[in-house]
Amino acid sequence: MTASDPKADLQVYLRDARDVLLWKLDGLSEYDVRRPLTPTGTNLLGLVKHLAGAEALYFGRVFGRPFDGPPLWFTGDTEPNADLWARADESRAEIVGLYRRACAHSDGTIESLPLDALGRLPGGNEQTLHRILTHMVAETQRHAGHADIVRELLDGAVGQRPDGPNMAPGDPSAWAEHRGRVERAAKEAGREGS
Repeated sequence: MTASDPKADLQVYLRDARDVLLWKLDGLSEYDVRRPLTPTGTNLLGLVKHLAGAEALYFGRVFGRPFDGPPLWFTGDTEPNADLWARADESRAEIVGLYRRACAHSDGTIESLPLDALGRLPGGNEQTLHRILTHMVAETQRHAGHADIVRELLDGAVGQRPDGPNMAPGDPSAWAEHRGRVERAAKEAGREGS
């Protein structure tokens, strides 16, 4: 058994979630990357924009390493949920570039500080780099899961990555049959539970 490096382990999972999130944009039109597919407006480009702000806040401002970029959702007087969607004048390239720069800045913070380094959240609470890094792994994975569902709703594309989808085997007819089986079980349980 080899020794584990907790910081390196967490960073691998954070980078993997970042890659998944960006992959979900590939091959989609401008409309589809912005298209709200839930009652609360969840959309792919908005998830990327939100996480750009989270990376800049948690690994920049919290540790006294301000991110050099435009004011993000946690600063200034922005409208509610401004971080969760892209205006028509914000390009995909601009938002993806912002996210990549925020991630590179974050990686610099992670690499330069020990896990027990203390940072200060906007409310004044102190947190260690370990706690912030763990939070961002969970936050990014959570939103990558949202992106999985939104992308599947858009065009049926599924999986964790293009070269290894991490999905059970099945063609569209097998998945339709599976979905039908799940629907029938749900209806049966609903009748029994009434």
